[in-house]
Amino acid sequence: MISIVCPVCKEECEHQILREAADLVVQCCECGQVHRVPKPPEPEILTIKAIVSQETESMVCSVEMFEDEVVALGDRIVAECGDEVFGVEVTGIEAGARRVRRAKADEVTTLWTRGIEQVVVKASIHTGRTTLPLYQTADGEDEFVVGETYSFAGRRIRISHIKLRDGPVIRKEGWKTVARRVKRIYGYLEGRYQRR
Repeated sequence: MISIVCPVCKEECEHQILREAADLVVQCCECGQVHRVPKPPEPEILTIKAIVSQETESMVCSVEMFEDEVVALGDRIVAECGDEVFGVEVTGIEAGARRVRRAKADEVTTLWTRGIEQVVVKASIHTGRTTLPLYQTADGEDEFVVGETYSFAGRRIRISHIKLRDGPVIRKEGWKTVARRVKRIYGYLEGRYQRR
């Protein structure tokens, strides 16, 4: 489908593409008129600088986007770092000297991202007298559920609540999130101490 001005209707409307050659043969969805139109130019593919953070280190990589494509904070895209490819989430967008929430690709100078395929999940676990800091690598899409028991850094823990990267804390039993959204998990060692 393409939206162009119909010579019969005299206004812009949807057209179905019947054939592609040097020109397009199209049919108006309003009046049924078949006519030829010049083939629109293919949008240019831009290579945009992307900073990819993987926990404690960052790499300068690149992202390919069509010039008229829009990117926004929170979008999940693919970044290329040499021969490697990473799934990343957009955490910052620079358009010239400004930081923006969304922009067309041709306005973007740098994308700030973080890897979401493998993330390090941090946990603070209460043992009754002390709090243990634990760390574990997880797939970005692994689920964590409040009230459930997990094997975490070699210990059995029960999650009491989860602080999310974008602000809120989830405390209700059964509520869940994925590892890439977790800022810190709070809980206790299974069978030793229970937080009520």
